[in-house]
Amino acid sequence: MLTPKATFSMYSFHIPIRLIGLEKGIPSTIGDSQEADYIVLIIQDGAGMLHQDDRSFPVSRGSVFVSGSTIPDLRLESNRVTPLRGIYIEYRCLSIAGSTSYGLDCSAPFHAISPETLRLAGEFESLWRGQNSDEPFHMQLLFIKLLQEIHAEMEIRASSSTKQSWVEQALEYIEKNYHQDVTREHMTALSGVSPEHFSRMFRKHTGRTFNAYLTLLRIRKAQERVLTGSQDLNALAQEVGYKEGLYLSRKFKESVGVSPTVYKRKTKRITALNLNHTASLLALGIIPELGVYTPWLLQTQYNKNLSTGRYFDPYTLATDGYYEAVASSSPDLIISYNSAAENKRMLSLAPVLELPFKTMSWREQFRFIACTMNKQTAAEDWLSRYDELADRVNGELNHVLGERGTAVVWEICSDKAYCISGSFGRGSQILYDDIGFRPPERLIEEGLFRDGFVEVDIGEIASYAADHIFITSLPSDPSGQERVNVLFRSEEWMNLDAVRRNQVYVLNQPELFFGYDPISSEAQLHELMKVLRRHHKFA
Repeated sequence: MLTPKATFSMYSFHIPIRLIGLEKGIPSTIGDSQEADYIVLIIQDGAGMLHQDDRSFPVSRGSVFVSGSTIPDLRLESNRVTPLRGIYIEYRCLSIAGSTSYGLDCSAPFHAISPETLRLAGEFESLWRGQNSDEPFHMQLLFIKLLQEIHAEMEIRASSSTKQSWVEQALEYIEKNYHQDVTREHMTALSGVSPEHFSRMFRKHTGRTFNAYLTLLRIRKAQERVLTGSQDLNALAQEVGYKEGLYLSRKFKESVGVSPTVYKRKTKRITALNLNHTASLLALGIIPELGVYTPWLLQTQYNKNLSTGRYFDPYTLATDGYYEAVASSSPDLIISYNSAAENKRMLSLAPVLELPFKTMSWREQFRFIACTMNKQTAAEDWLSRYDELADRVNGELNHVLGERGTAVVWEICSDKAYCISGSFGRGSQILYDDIGFRPPERLIEEGLFRDGFVEVDIGEIASYAADHIFITSLPSDPSGQERVNVLFRSEEWMNLDAVRRNQVYVLNQPELFFGYDPISSEAQLHELMKVLRRHHKFA
């Protein structure tokens, strides 16, 4: 489907010479251009077909086509409902004497470029059309960044396409474009196989016909959007790939058994596929049919005389066992992180509400789940009580500590240690977001907030100085314990200001600090305040 040939010489320079909007299609004279060496075509909105010489490809928002050497004859055909909008750029490649110039070249359009690529394309178009800029080289810089982004996408796809079958690539395309006018004919052409072979292999791979699979994706997305706030059925129909709300309502009832309105109101059986979302539901007074619990969370519920649902341990189940366990709960809705590999398979059971991993704080996740469950008031009451507690803690810390300074959180395993950012929790979300500590500059430079954590050997912990050091977990095996003892006896460790000032806090409560949710965060705040309030000895 995709055969990138993006090779660059380090001596090539790339100069844009022409930009044309796609609203009226590509003028036929462009194909005969003698000035351009290469072209870039970016679809910014809409759907349709790109006809290249004697081949045709479906394109939509996020599609890109690049070509060079011999610029092909191109023609765009827009979908009547969602006309194509985008830009066509011609550019030249210049090289230093003795070197060969190269540009981007690919045999077919590819899809799902990053939001950053679309942003750069829009900004470049604005500058090209005369928008003022105080920077004289801004346009050139934008164009190079745009080529870099596209080149990176091509490299990723070249790598993945060698590992994926055409069926897997077709499924990936459908999952990203189900809301467009995707047809079996389009997919057959894109996959390069006969219609009969496409249908046979597609059903063998998915257990569904192409139309049934497409309907499943659209209805599952419609269920999700009904729960997360979409009220206008006509707008929702367009959003998921249908032309009008009445038809969507009919297909919805055929698949789900009730209308969208009834579905939104009905009490649902919820399955939560991770600890954080299980705890968020419990904080709202909702008991999931199936949820992930740590012994600490179970004990917390028992201590408060509160119920729990069936216990689900995703880490000990094989793929088939995982699916069977979820299926046995007969869910109406599944809540998971968007990084979970099992989510696609779970769609056959129920809509999967996927929350972004690392990019949503525990508060945002809590509010999102509450909105889905029509429990916004309960969530805001809970957060208001938490904020009152945080305010009291800050008032006490102002007297105990004054200015907070820097803090670092370490989770120490058998042979490695992990410094955790606020997006991964472990108490750091409270230290950095709620009570005013800041991370050491070195950790920021090493990607703490980019990656969510920094991994080091245990002995290297002493090289990351901070005013306050928190250790939420220690290894339980003898070899790991010995490594920690060696660290604590080392001269570098003993010379740390935090050690000399008795501001190292060995908490060693991994289950308590594992959670990144309302219940865990409240308990973590209490525990952190407890050790900060008193003169805590580290070991």
